[in-house]
Order: sequence, then C-alpha cells, then structure tokens
Amino acid sequence: MSLAMRHKARMMGREHSRASSRKPVDVPGRGIVSPDTSQTRSTPAASAYDLKRAELGEDLRALSDIQSIEKKIARKAELLPKYDDWCEGVMDAARTAEDAGKLIGQDDVLVQTMIWAIDTGDAERALPRARLVLRHGMELPSRFERTVGCMIAEEFAETAMKTMNSDQAHVPDPRLLLEIAELTEDRDMPDQARAKLHKALGMAIGRAVDAAVAGETQTEGPAGGPKLAIEAALIHLRRAYALDTRSGVKKMIEQRERQLTKIAEDGAASAAST
Repeated sequence: MSLAMRHKARMMGREHSRASSRKPVDVPGRGIVSPDTSQTRSTPAASAYDLKRAELGEDLRALSDIQSIEKKIARKAELLPKYDDWCEGVMDAARTAEDAGKLIGQDDVLVQTMIWAIDTGDAERALPRARLVLRHGMELPSRFERTVGCMIAEEFAETAMKTMNSDQAHVPDPRLLLEIAELTEDRDMPDQARAKLHKALGMAIGRAVDAAVAGETQTEGPAGGPKLAIEAALIHLRRAYALDTRSGVKKMIEQRERQLTKIAEDGAASAAST
C-alpha cells in the first residue's frame, strides 16, 4: 500500500470514529456502552468504513477455509498490518474523544484485529486495542457467546499459557497479564475464565523467578527478590484454585510452597552460621 493510501486509511478511520463520538451511555446491567452508530449519516468516511468491513469479511471467509490452526494463526499475523492505518486513525479519534469526555462508536475493524492480535500473541497491537475496546464499550461480533471482558481475559491468558507450555525457556513479561487483570477486574465472567487469567499470572511470575535464579535473564529478576515474587505467584495460583478446583494449579502451588520452605531454611542456616 502506498504512503498516500495509508494516510487516507488513517484519516478515514479517524473521521469515521470522530463523527460517531457521543457522551457515555450507562446501561443498567451492561455498564458503559459504545454510542449507537446505526444512524450515522452517509459520508466518505462512512463509505470507507463499509469498504473496510467488506474487506474484513472477505478475509474472515478465507480464514474459515483454512483447517490448520497453526496456518490460520500465521495468516492472521500476515493480515494484521494492512488494517493498522485504519486502526491508528480510530485510536487517534478515541484519544480526542476521551479528552472531551466522550466515547467513540463501535468499530468492527478495530475489534476484529484486536482478536487476531491476541490470537497471534501480538501484544503490541492487542493491548492498546483491548484498552480502547473496553473503555469505549465496544462489543464482539455476534458469533461470540462471551462478553468482551471475558474474551479478552481468557484469550490473553490462554495465549500466554500456550506459549509457556510449548517453550519451556520462554520468560513472559507478567506486566501484560497484570494489566489485563486490572482492565477486566470489574467485568462479569465465568469463574473458570478468571481462573485461567490468575493461573497464567502465577505461571508467568514463577517463570520469571526461575529464570532469574538460574541466571538466564539480563535483569535483576522480579522486584523484591525471589521470596516476594514466589509469594505473588502463589497469590494468583491459589486464587485460580479457589475459582476453579479443576484449573490444574495444585501441583504448581505445591512446587512454589516447597521453594518458599527452602528459602526459609537456607535463610535460617545462613543466619546460624554467622
């Protein structure tokens, strides 16, 4: 795509979302929701949005023909960049709206590319879009049965755990999952879904501790040292177990408890020898 076409896509994304901005609407039982854009008048930006949605629909249909999950994820990663300029325009409009105390309306392109970015583990794209989707009350496509908060929490967690399980040397940044936990803290979801997020957090913090102790990272390790980090991991693992006894964290809890016991014993032995 030429620079001129990229610039136009960004401007159209910004203008379409700017035109939809309204004061926040608080709906009982749903919270803040995105403004209704169904009556938005016909404009060049609205026409551009319709074209983008049509393009997105074609890509979704093509993806549905791919049977391999691995190949499907790879194809999503290839598709994401072509929607970046539109989404950057939407995010520009969202920042302007927020400064004026307003929300922008639903943008299906932003929401769908957020889903793809989560699926592909592309946090750089996924996290800013997830923040915007939640703040502006956007909704998932109708094919989803979960709420947007549940989907974001569960998918970020599952992606993180899948990566850690497939690559034992992978050391994720727990701050990403901590932000997702904060963003979705007040969102209603099944206990099993929230348990996955706490499990992923416990695993990520624990993995960071193990790497730091083994000297496999270039950093000093988790703030507060191994003991405080293991205690933090246990908080999340125990919360996951409390929410779902079948979450698969029991052995992880026992492992981290043994680590704490060893740290205490080593500390006591060191003190006795001085």
